[in-house]
Amino acid sequence: MRAIAVSGGPLVERTYTVVIHPGEADEGGFWADVPALKGCHTQGDTYEETIANAREAIAGYLQMLMKLGEAIPVEKQPRGKTVAAVRVAV
Repeated sequence: MRAIAVSGGPLVERTYTVVIHPGEADEGGFWADVPALKGCHTQGDTYEETIANAREAIAGYLQMLMKLGEAIPVEKQPRGKTVAAVRVAV
């Protein structure tokens, strides 16, 4: 995992739930969404690739929020099925 430096400050680890869905039967692979981060989605050919892509998507999403000076969402207990929790340092 690549650490993200923010204005020279210390890194803060955060954990977000990633929900993995199987792709369409004719396409294969997986797609994932991060319920705590509205609009944060990704995909991959394998489960492992999807998790890695989710980690990158979360990091990019959080970097964008910090750049815009917006608050970083805190994970709430998801109502859906939890498949994997992804830790990201920002």
